[in-house]
Amino acid sequence: MIHRYINNGYHIVMDVNSGSVHVMDKSAYDAVPVAQRLIEQGKEDKEEIARAVAEELSMALSEAEELAEEFLALKEAGQLFAEDIYENYIDAFKERETVVKALCLHIAHDCNLACKYCFAGEGEYHGRRALMSLEVGKKALDFLVANSGNRVNLEVDFFGGEPLMNWQVVKDLVAYGRSLEEPHHKKFRFTLTTNGVLLTDEVMDFVNREMSNLVLSIDGRKEIHDLMRPHRGGQGSYDEILPKYKKAARSRNQMNYYVRGTYTRNNTDFSEDVIHLADEGFEQISVEPVVADKKEDYALRMEDVPTLLSEYDKLALEYINRKREGKGFQFFHFMIDLEGGPCVAKRLSGCGSGTEYLAVTPWGDLYPCHQFVGQEEFLMGNVEDGIVRKDIQDKFKACNVYSKKECRDCFAKFYCSGGCAANAYHECGDVNGSYELGCELQRKRVECAIMIKAALADEERENYL
Repeated sequence: MIHRYINNGYHIVMDVNSGSVHVMDKSAYDAVPVAQRLIEQGKEDKEEIARAVAEELSMALSEAEELAEEFLALKEAGQLFAEDIYENYIDAFKERETVVKALCLHIAHDCNLACKYCFAGEGEYHGRRALMSLEVGKKALDFLVANSGNRVNLEVDFFGGEPLMNWQVVKDLVAYGRSLEEPHHKKFRFTLTTNGVLLTDEVMDFVNREMSNLVLSIDGRKEIHDLMRPHRGGQGSYDEILPKYKKAARSRNQMNYYVRGTYTRNNTDFSEDVIHLADEGFEQISVEPVVADKKEDYALRMEDVPTLLSEYDKLALEYINRKREGKGFQFFHFMIDLEGGPCVAKRLSGCGSGTEYLAVTPWGDLYPCHQFVGQEEFLMGNVEDGIVRKDIQDKFKACNVYSKKECRDCFAKFYCSGGCAANAYHECGDVNGSYELGCELQRKRVECAIMIKAALADEERENYL
């Protein structure tokens, strides 16, 4: 599968099956589909390809011969017109033994903010307010260790609601996790997601000692943030959290954290919010599109897509300029590894929800991920009895880029791994479906990320010369 596109003056050709990316001049770029058509017909003769290219593109035969020779050499090297090596693996993939490697601990089904787009219903997950007890949390960690097989590195995210509303239990569970490491030959990687209202120096000291990552929720500009993330009384939260976040980022040496925002129909110019966060000194930034019921006035719609795509292009150019000026930052969706990248399992199925990754409610129920919590049809079991709904687990295990018809011919499938199962389910009632708006945005982000790689590589070459 080949995907060609032009972005910021770069003519980019992606060989989807091999993962190879080629930046070509216009002549080569235009010739690729001609060569592809003949090669797919089994015609791999250099002279035949050259004649077709020269005729169809009104190109000198000598130039066309050079291109044909290059294309065939790249094909021989497995870097262009590559065969799909993954589909033959899919049956074995679906039957693979899985182990649980990560838990999202809903340490608090309660929150001190009233974010308008919150899928958790102000932290309650459309159920009751509750804080996880230490006993339930310990059983969750025991469950993780017992079901992790030979895997050494385990991940636990303290999530909510707002986890700092149950801070003592967070600290006690970290201590308990550390006590399990040596006897079970495990290593816990803890993370914390917070809205910042209860963030204190004491909390940050502990987080910096014990947490591998920290996610700080903020939506960007003050007027945007306060509109969507107010207190229950309606007052904004931007002014009280921003100084704390700046201090937190500095205390972590601008590493191992994210300021994480959500953009809605209220700020389709979301690139301004990313730039605002960068201007405030944050170097690790993620701003995501809201996923919401179409009836909500802040929900994104397909008619917004052209604007959103242009915002990603705008942001990509600013991203490059700031890197060149020595004022660079990381934007989560522009981070892409063209050399190593994820393993085959990750390429095919993504985050591992329902199999390797589970969410745990305050009372110990197990769900495929945090976005399914409270939907009883996805209740998989509990931390005492383990997974009792193997059928749910099997459904998620079989969910991959080949089980989703919309993914099969999509150039971005091995980068997004089929997208979010929860978004697909909430959009069309099937985890093997797709979320069309999200797919459009994901494709653009992949294109921008690869263009950025090309532009920065050009910069390095120029500096070297």
